[in-house]
Amino acid sequence: MTDFRYATVVVIGAGQAGLSAGFHLQRAGFASALDGAGAGAGSADIRSFVMLDANPAAGGAWQHRWESLRVRTLNAIFDLPRMSKPDMNPDEPSSTAVSRYFAEFEAANELPIERPVRVSEVRRAGAEAGTAEAGTAGGGYVVETDAGTWHAEYLINATGTWNNPVQPEYPGADTFLGLQQHTRDYVRLEDFAGLRTAVVGGGISALQQLEEISRVTDVLWYTRRPPEWMDTEFDTQAGREVIQRVTSDVEAGRVTGSVVSYTGLPANGLYVRAAKARGVLKRRPMFVAIEPHGVREADGTFTSLDAIVWATGFKGDLAHLEGLGLRTSAGGITMRGTEVLGEPALHLIGFGPSQSTVGANRAGRDAVRAIERQLAGPLPATIA
Repeated sequence: MTDFRYATVVVIGAGQAGLSAGFHLQRAGFASALDGAGAGAGSADIRSFVMLDANPAAGGAWQHRWESLRVRTLNAIFDLPRMSKPDMNPDEPSSTAVSRYFAEFEAANELPIERPVRVSEVRRAGAEAGTAEAGTAGGGYVVETDAGTWHAEYLINATGTWNNPVQPEYPGADTFLGLQQHTRDYVRLEDFAGLRTAVVGGGISALQQLEEISRVTDVLWYTRRPPEWMDTEFDTQAGREVIQRVTSDVEAGRVTGSVVSYTGLPANGLYVRAAKARGVLKRRPMFVAIEPHGVREADGTFTSLDAIVWATGFKGDLAHLEGLGLRTSAGGITMRGTEVLGEPALHLIGFGPSQSTVGANRAGRDAVRAIERQLAGPLPATIA
């Protein structure tokens, strides 16, 4: 018989989306599964939840941001539910400032978080041995982790993208003798002092690192296509339009792009203005191959380099869900709100339309409301 622990809801991830879900579960009366609430009972009267976080401390992906990314250069940090963010020193690294805020939120709400716990696989419980002890008749999900097995009636996935960096394959990449790293591994601009560097990517992180590294060395900027600049302020109406576009893609089962692929780049951002003033905001078409000491340009010429930074973004960290067969033929995951179509007990938050921090907050709330409705039973047709 399989040893496992039981929770009505398992939340995977404790970044902004996960914390929002945890907050709303607690407000809805779900107890901590870490205290044994509902263990082995399967009773609708005893609802419990647990949050599993792969990180060693509070802060989600923020704790891993590069040291030179300061509070003053951030686009925005939205408040967590019912806890306004404190005043932050604009010169403090965002990794410590935001992580401290998240830690205070966790402590104030006494959320049942286990960390570091990495989820390796999620599968449907089926008739698996042991699940009947929870009174579930074999329903729900089995969540395998490096710290044991959980059985959950409902799953809220809030794993974000940090652990799934995208690094394109280019001929000769393995022959390059200089420094190569992804944004995920970037720590500080001083590491590039005196190294002629290529920054690859058309997103906000690429622009930030382009501007930063250009303070200490020569930098070249490469993108697959010319950037689209957003000349106006990103207001509420523009935000709604972007969310609608992303929602349309998700509901059609299409793969969604990065946030900036929908919004465009902020032409008046602080780092954009600084890069422009320094004369480095000059986009080059992508090179076609990498050689030991540089890259071969599209026109056949050679450019010498000492380092390449792949600021090429991230995709949803969903490898642990692959066994559920959620993807469409187009490679996306079809959703209605936070719910995966055809998988009503599984909710994805901080994904698709809720990739932004404000969207993540709302998605956490919406997922919990959906689970409450499901636990209450089928809605009348006139309401549904």
